[in-house]
Amino acid sequence: MSFLSKVVLTASCTFSVGIICYVHFKQFLDRELLHEGVLKDIERRQRRKTENLYTLQQQIDFTKELKKQSRESDPT
Repeated sequence: MSFLSKVVLTASCTFSVGIICYVHFKQFLDRELLHEGVLKDIERRQRRKTENLYTLQQQIDFTKELKKQSRESDPT
């Protein structure tokens, strides 16, 4: 085997291993980003649920207040 063929073989093997490593690393990063998206979505849902419960409680309190005012203004 000539020196030039050894250099070409080494370069092509190194290039191939580099591409394979890059693809696996990129795939790992993509999985991490997808997982972060899921966690953010769960957090967003919890925050919305809390906000909705707070709004619901405000509406319940407001309804009680209106009923109380309605009873006070209508003495029948």
